[in-house]
Amino acid sequence: MNLWEAVFLGGLQGATEFFPVSSSGHLVVGQTLLGLQIPGVQFEVAVHVATLISVLVMYRARLLRLISGALRRDEDAWRYVGLLAVATLPAGVIGVFFRDAIGVLFESPFVPATAFLVTGSILWSTRRTIGREDRRKFRWGVALLIGLGQALALVPGISRSGTTVAVALWLDVDAEEAAAFSFLMAIPAIAGAALLQIPELASQGLTMPGTVLAAGSIVAAVTGILAIKAFVALLARRAFHHFAIYCWGLGVVFLLYLFALG
Repeated sequence: MNLWEAVFLGGLQGATEFFPVSSSGHLVVGQTLLGLQIPGVQFEVAVHVATLISVLVMYRARLLRLISGALRRDEDAWRYVGLLAVATLPAGVIGVFFRDAIGVLFESPFVPATAFLVTGSILWSTRRTIGREDRRKFRWGVALLIGLGQALALVPGISRSGTTVAVALWLDVDAEEAAAFSFLMAIPAIAGAALLQIPELASQGLTMPGTVLAAGSIVAAVTGILAIKAFVALLARRAFHHFAIYCWGLGVVFLLYLFALG
């Protein structure tokens, strides 16, 4: 991988991690089109940690209030932490115990190509939900269902942000709060995925230049911040379901491309 390929894939990761279009699926598409075989997991971990930084930057005030409240033993703060933990649990359990099976899904580009069509259908189903929210508080059952949506997004091509926000909207959660909860859920999800890669990182050593890793990471972090801002703005404009058209188009075009290759 050269510098410009790292910049391209870093930007792709940063944008698609938070737009409801599946970052993992887009990385498979990008690697397929560029004919890349990225050695090891260093680049993957680097750009994912970079997008984690994007969330920390964008939601730093809320995180500080949450941490402060937890330290003061505030009941509402601890309840919210518990809700995030419950929502994180399904993907965490499946990611740990079925890691190898999930890894196999990334080996066939037909998986994300088909999954994009599923993501599009999930997004399109929310077109009548935004605006009817009753601003109800998160409950334990709601958090668990959102967590199951996040677990589904372990499949490349299924959007994590799209699925979790869609589930929240189906359950009449306020759109802005649904987005915040989804992005805060991303913190343990991304951090946990990176931690699982530490043994492999330690055994491999450095397999690509530091400048390439740095370039991809910086672009991913900056793009991630811009993507979060744009995502929240689109939710406010009730344009969330419009991403379905993009996902359907990408899925169909990518499938045709793969069939053409034979």
